[in-house]
Amino acid sequence: MSNEKGDDIEAALLYPSMEENPQLRWAFIRKVYAILAVQLVATIAVAAFVAGHQSIALFFGTTWAGWAVYALILIAVIMVICLLSALQHKHPINFILLGIVTLFIGLFVGLAASFLSAMVVIEAAAATLAVVASLTLYTFWAAKRGEDFGFLVPFAITIFITLILLVIFQIFFPLGKISTMLYNGLFILLLCAYIIIDTDTLIKRNTYDQYIWASITLYFDILNVFLIFLRAFISANRQQRN
Repeated sequence: MSNEKGDDIEAALLYPSMEENPQLRWAFIRKVYAILAVQLVATIAVAAFVAGHQSIALFFGTTWAGWAVYALILIAVIMVICLLSALQHKHPINFILLGIVTLFIGLFVGLAASFLSAMVVIEAAAATLAVVASLTLYTFWAAKRGEDFGFLVPFAITIFITLILLVIFQIFFPLGKISTMLYNGLFILLLCAYIIIDTDTLIKRNTYDQYIWASITLYFDILNVFLIFLRAFISANRQQRN
């Protein structure tokens, strides 16, 4: 009985607007992050395989047939994501669709890495891992203290509008390397804010049957952070060469 009372007190302190046992919520979080971890490992494995076989990259990057297959795969990914949204509660089809999306994304990442320096890819991956791990741990810690991250929504909207204005300004009045740095920096800030918001929403959600969609949302957040870091490191390397 003491444990149940303790759980009720903890729930009241951490989530005053919710009545369920917090252990249910953290079980849901563990499930989501277990799926996310498998997705990331699978993506890295597929990307490493593709990047290690130059013939695959040459097929997709230098032949008409490769371009056609790439376009078909891209369309297939969009269709599978739409199906996943509609069938996210249907087991095991939801895991099958999630696996297909993950493998295709790994293919895309591997193709991009095939034409880049291995060091640049490693630097971007390490920076992404550090940022995502730090943000996730902070969000979990803050959520346990009952913090609310709703204030980040107007912050994210402000950065988004700033990015749009920066792109428009760059079209008419190019700023060169400075604008590239500002663009990448603001984009990283925007994505970091979204990771915190999505993780906070994940912790405080009312239903526990949307773990598939929650995992793929965080997956694409992390992927976007990696791509922006990758572009930032590519730009930095070009500036060093010049």
